[in-house]
Amino acid sequence: MMNTEKRATRRFSLQLPVAVSTGSTSEPAQTETRDVSSRGVCFYSDAPLEPGTNVEFVLMLPPEITLTESMQVRCFGHVLRIDEVNAGKLAVAARIERYEFLPK
Repeated sequence: MMNTEKRATRRFSLQLPVAVSTGSTSEPAQTETRDVSSRGVCFYSDAPLEPGTNVEFVLMLPPEITLTESMQVRCFGHVLRIDEVNAGKLAVAARIERYEFLPK
C-alpha cells in the first residue's frame, strides 16, 4: 500500500522553544517543536491533550527563518492528533488558525 502525502504545505524539521497553554493551565508548558509549517506545528508534550482542544503557543523564530532578527509569534489553534513517540512522550499536531507577532 502506498502512503500519499496529504499535507498542503511543506513541513520543516525545526526544534524551536515553544510555550504552550490550553487555557486550563495557569502556567504555559515549556517544550520544543518537532516540525513547523505555515499551517501547523508539531510539539512535544508530557501531558495528554485531546483532539479539538484549543491551544495557544508562543514560538521564538530565529534569524535564520526571519532573515532579520529573532521574533516571537503567538499562535492560536487546536489539536488535530496525538502520537506517542516513546515512554509517555507525546507528539501533538496542532493547526494554526491565526497568529500575531509580539513586540520586543
